[in-house]
Amino acid sequence: MEAFVSAVNGVVWSNALIYLCLGAGLFYSILTRFAQVRHFKEMCKLLFSPNTSDTGISSFQALAVSLSGRVGVGNIAGVAAAIGFGGPGAIFWMWVVAFLGASTAFAESTLGQIYKTEEDGQYRGGPAYYFDRCLGQKWLAILFAVSAIIACGVFLPGVQANAVGNAFTQVFGEGTMVSTSFGDVGSFKLVALAIILIVLAFIIFGGIKRIANFTQIVVPLMALGYIVLALIVVFLNIDKVPGIFALIISDAFTAQAGFGAAIGWGVKRGIYSNEAGQGTGPHAAAAAEVDHPAQQGLVQAFSVYVDTLFVCTATALMILITQQYNVVGELPAGQFIVQNVDAATEIGSAAFTQMALFSVFGSFGQAFVGIALFFFAFTTILAYYFIAETNVAYLNRYFKGAIPLVLVKLVIMFMVSYGMVNNAGYIWTIGDIGVGLMAWINILGILAIFFVAKPALLCLRDFEDQKKAGGAINFDPVKLGIKNATFWEKRLAKQQQDDKS
Repeated sequence: MEAFVSAVNGVVWSNALIYLCLGAGLFYSILTRFAQVRHFKEMCKLLFSPNTSDTGISSFQALAVSLSGRVGVGNIAGVAAAIGFGGPGAIFWMWVVAFLGASTAFAESTLGQIYKTEEDGQYRGGPAYYFDRCLGQKWLAILFAVSAIIACGVFLPGVQANAVGNAFTQVFGEGTMVSTSFGDVGSFKLVALAIILIVLAFIIFGGIKRIANFTQIVVPLMALGYIVLALIVVFLNIDKVPGIFALIISDAFTAQAGFGAAIGWGVKRGIYSNEAGQGTGPHAAAAAEVDHPAQQGLVQAFSVYVDTLFVCTATALMILITQQYNVVGELPAGQFIVQNVDAATEIGSAAFTQMALFSVFGSFGQAFVGIALFFFAFTTILAYYFIAETNVAYLNRYFKGAIPLVLVKLVIMFMVSYGMVNNAGYIWTIGDIGVGLMAWINILGILAIFFVAKPALLCLRDFEDQKKAGGAINFDPVKLGIKNATFWEKRLAKQQQDDKS
């Protein structure tokens, strides 16, 4: 089974996808004239826009929901895996993916806003919606929706839960071993699983508002606490920081684990972590209540910076400064190029990060990583559910009924259980396949949309012109020649009618 999963992953994550992700980011960076840099101040300002409604959530809540998907196991265990398999230089390529990917995130999230709809009292949008409404390709929309449901409902929740289980065990131990259908499982891990399932069921049966209210509190607090601990580690070892950055940059081009490994692992883990180009961010972006689609596009671009440049970099610096890592070479397979810790330490887990904090803070640091992983992974599972729910809602226009959504909820809870108690090494690989499937469809789709209609660029220029002119911001898709943005057409018509009366 593991050999089959690895073979499929090798096809999905071929060099073609890696360079397509980088190319798409560069493409949109140039076309937007590096909006991710030019509008950085505007991004920060928009974060605290108070807009909300009974139907939509605020920009900050949408950011929190999308960050709950972005800031997860990939920031802790994923960064450790990138270093372990790709060497320190993989971090440089994660930075490159974040910088270029911010423009991709802007484009896809702006499209999510332009082509969103109002269904059952809440906003819905995402790649399935803009492939349908902009490209007019229903088959592609259905293909993405199905792949997103499979990836976010089946493949990815187990990865997050597996990391929580491993971190929980490393902090508290196994406890009494209990025989289950998955094999012998520690009692402490089963207690953690029960807590996760109860809280998960309460939240996912409450809709996007409940998810947003939970994530807007938990995600910023945990991310801030994690970064603070990382800064303490950095300041205690400030003399080593220049050498660490020099190591990351030099190894990016003369990589310890091979040049291809550095790029491959850096790009793969970068996309897994910040989700730019993956097609997941637009779902939360579409749920936001904003005056103009470009506003939420900029907010989502900022979320890529938070994820990779802040949280992922914090993890990398802690691991590299404390030298709590190993690097495995590509050829011969399994041979250590760098070995600073026990050879039995699992590279694909959060162990490097926990060991790094343990070396500075003792058992508190190790426990904090376990707690951070719990909340990061749990909120990411919530984000996965929301994405799956949105795509089920899209498909429901063809296949009516409430049963599919109930099934998705039950499947996610089952996969959380499976991932939590299963120690299979290929569970990360399964997650990679899910990410890769969505990325292939989404990136090819948004590149096709540019050549067909260029709506994201038209939207950006319109927003910039209105900002320069001053006054109220609004969005008129008809004036810009953007078709099928029916939500915004109806909204503008209502505003004009209200102004007349």
